[in-house]
Amino acid sequence: MGDANIIQKVLTYIEDHIEEELSLDKIASELNYSKFYMARNFAERTGCTIYKYIQGRRLTLAAQKLVETNEPIVEIAYEAHYSSQQAFTQAFSRVYQCSPQIYRKNGIFYPVQMQITLWTTQRLFAKDYRMGGRMAA
Repeated sequence: MGDANIIQKVLTYIEDHIEEELSLDKIASELNYSKFYMARNFAERTGCTIYKYIQGRRLTLAAQKLVETNEPIVEIAYEAHYSSQQAFTQAFSRVYQCSPQIYRKNGIFYPVQMQITLWTTQRLFAKDYRMGGRMAA
């Protein structure tokens, strides 16, 4: 089995279980791979770690919820698997260059971590990690 197939299985598993608790151990166990082999291949082929990819996807989904819903920020923080609103705000601000409250107020969604997809030629293609520019605060 090729490395691209492993990466595709990891990506699919992450997207299918993004709302759940995800760890390298759990993903490796569910897919029957060595966590070290899986993590190394993922990082080599995508340019980011599995943890950073999951974190980026969750922050992107949280940003979308901030703009498209009136759900309280604390609820969005917990859904994104942050232990507190403060931890979420710090992570969100580091990535989006503004607080979740300001981001919601601006009302414009832009993803920082798009889903990574594979080309049919088995080469990985990562959509832009950061689309748009800095958000005005």
